[in-house]
Amino acid sequence: MKRSLAVAIALASAIPVTTLAHKAWLQPSQTVIAGTNPWITVDAAVSNDLFYFNHVPLRMEGLAITAPDGSAVEAQNLATGKYRTVFDVELKQQGTYRIATVNKGLMVRWEGADGKPGGLRGAKPEDLATKVPKDAKNLQVSQSIGRIETFVTNGAPNDTALKSTGEGIELLPVTHPNDLFAGEAATFRMLVDGKPAAGLEFEITRGGTRYRNGQDEIKVTTDANGEFSVTWPEAGMYWLETGTQDDKTTVPQAKQRRLSYVATLEVLPQ
Repeated sequence: MKRSLAVAIALASAIPVTTLAHKAWLQPSQTVIAGTNPWITVDAAVSNDLFYFNHVPLRMEGLAITAPDGSAVEAQNLATGKYRTVFDVELKQQGTYRIATVNKGLMVRWEGADGKPGGLRGAKPEDLATKVPKDAKNLQVSQSIGRIETFVTNGAPNDTALKSTGEGIELLPVTHPNDLFAGEAATFRMLVDGKPAAGLEFEITRGGTRYRNGQDEIKVTTDANGEFSVTWPEAGMYWLETGTQDDKTTVPQAKQRRLSYVATLEVLPQ
């Protein structure tokens, strides 16, 4: 009876329920490794359950892999299937790698001369001149910057790849993201455009939600220094998500900017 009721409610409000349930993520096969030229495999998806492939693959247009010395690394064996994208990374250097997809674009909406709505998603600034009708009315433009990332360390960790780019929401570790253990507290500093960001509300969820009734989220908020702390209840892969909006756009037509951030972190047993 409970299952039937839940299904009926979901079907009755399919659009909002689906939107809220979907989580985008990158999941490495392991985050701490030691060896000569070891490899890892990364799964990338947008799913209903953490970390299971049951909705759509995560697109890789904005994939950026940063090596421990700050140089760029190419993904190997990149492939996109029905439910996930997968790629390999060769860890030639000792230290910490940052693996991220960074997507920037414009959401554009307008009303045509015939009264019909039009729009563009993920548009570039030049598209405003070439793809929006000259007679468009009620033009609405918003800018977005989204970062989805994870971290992998070969041997001893370092911080070179973790330096801020100064754009959007970023994580600046106080506790290294590959030095996390169950029962211990970790502290992170969050930046917006390179500056500490207070008041960011985080949702932190351990993987395996498919096999438990509750999400068991941990909710924290960054303090005046842009920092938050979390004590990991148990080992596993964790999904961290936050977002905000402001009016600090770099495109004159855009009146609003939306920022989002997601990270996958592995917490090891003691």
